[in-house]
Amino acid sequence: MAKSEVVALLKQLMQIPSCSNEEQAIGIFLEQHLKSLGYTVELIPISPNSSRCNVYAYLSSSRETRVCLTAHMDTVPPHIPLRETPDRIYGRGSCDDKGPMASQIIAVEELRKEGLIEPKDVSLLFVVGEEKGGAGMLAANDVNLSWEAVVFAEPTDNLLAVGHKGHFVFDLVSEGIPSHSGYPDRGRSAISTMIAVLAELEQARFPSSDSLGPSTFHCGEIAGGEGYNILAPKCTAVCSVRVAKDLPRIEQLIEKVISRHENVYLKKRFMYPELYLDHDIPGMGTIAVSFGTDAPRLKGSIRNIYMDRVPSW
Repeated sequence: MAKSEVVALLKQLMQIPSCSNEEQAIGIFLEQHLKSLGYTVELIPISPNSSRCNVYAYLSSSRETRVCLTAHMDTVPPHIPLRETPDRIYGRGSCDDKGPMASQIIAVEELRKEGLIEPKDVSLLFVVGEEKGGAGMLAANDVNLSWEAVVFAEPTDNLLAVGHKGHFVFDLVSEGIPSHSGYPDRGRSAISTMIAVLAELEQARFPSSDSLGPSTFHCGEIAGGEGYNILAPKCTAVCSVRVAKDLPRIEQLIEKVISRHENVYLKKRFMYPELYLDHDIPGMGTIAVSFGTDAPRLKGSIRNIYMDRVPSW
């Protein structure tokens, strides 16, 4: 692979902020870039009248191809600008997922130049929203396309991923009774209640897997209160569990913890179980990773995917 070409394209991609829900600019760049390489490019809205679009590109007159290479355009916030050293590139998206995306594009171009693929062999699908529930890949199920194989670009240390954790993302809402902090007996702090719930979830023992390790709990966002001298009437938290095994059991454990606390409510955002891929490429090492991907969200008869439970959103 031409290192300089990959690096040049990666730097262009990284200079475009594309946190989840803000992928329009990078989608337009990819459309123009791929058209300049001779692709037919479609910007496909993920819902009617949506400004968020997946990018689908192919080389023949037919949208149907044997293989699809896919990556996600969005990154987690905040945007971190590109920074270079003599041997490394730093910044948001450098490995997840703009580095793999650039590698896919340049790899196809090299195969084309060498005459090793035909136009009907490969297409490119770049999606929005992978980091926040997978809206782009879920919408891709509605474009009436199927492939013999799909390659998902993710940072895997140049190893073949044979499994990854699932994800259960949920909101917690705690309701309190406001009162002056000088008279705490007249109210109830929603923040104190939330702290107690989160502490219990931190200590919970979730199922583990021999290959994927432990299921891990994390609270990523928390907000609440109206002032330092008022008992908080409300507190919210956005939490998740990276699922190594037994998603139904994890749901039960979380619901059991919450049931022990009054005035705390659970709202499930999205979930999918752990995923295992029964495949091998001679000479290529394998790895099981702790992050999740869009793979469980793409529907189809995929022989090599084994899951204990059908994903639900």
